[in-house]
Amino acid sequence: MSSIDDALDAARDHAADFLNAEGRDWRHVALGAALTVGFALAATVAATRAVPPQTRSLTGARKREGPITERPRGPFSLILPAVFSATTLSALRVWNAPARPGRNAAMGLWAVAQAVNAVWLAARPTGRWTQILAAMSSAGLAAAFAHEARKLDPGAAKLAAPTGIGVRLANQAERSLDSPV
Repeated sequence: MSSIDDALDAARDHAADFLNAEGRDWRHVALGAALTVGFALAATVAATRAVPPQTRSLTGARKREGPITERPRGPFSLILPAVFSATTLSALRVWNAPARPGRNAAMGLWAVAQAVNAVWLAARPTGRWTQILAAMSSAGLAAAFAHEARKLDPGAAKLAAPTGIGVRLANQAERSLDSPV
């Protein structure tokens, strides 16, 4: 076998491990990817198109007019897709987990969390209490999903929690640096 074949086999093994797809048919994995990515993209598109983003001018900020928050621009605009992609990858791992009673509950929580986040993004709450409600509902649903995902697959729960994925990626990078080449 050539080194290219070895590299392809290693990449397939890593992808199957990362997606929790060991022993799953490729069509099942592809359907899960299409559903989770499609739902996350639909929620993002619905949120960004429901209400056009309003800019806040400097004079408006001084007079406390306009939205308190708005869709981030520049480097900060990468945060929202990163959050959606981390939870989407987590949902894909849950989708690929062996059939258990809690899998549907976890996927339902994930779908509700995506929908609620899209509603809050579209609504762009301006009051303190509505912003607190938005943050608490998003965090609560994310925690509930991570809890249910942990029961099925600990790796999915780590992906769902932002600090969990950060720690996991840092640990993988450290292990790869420590292992001989």
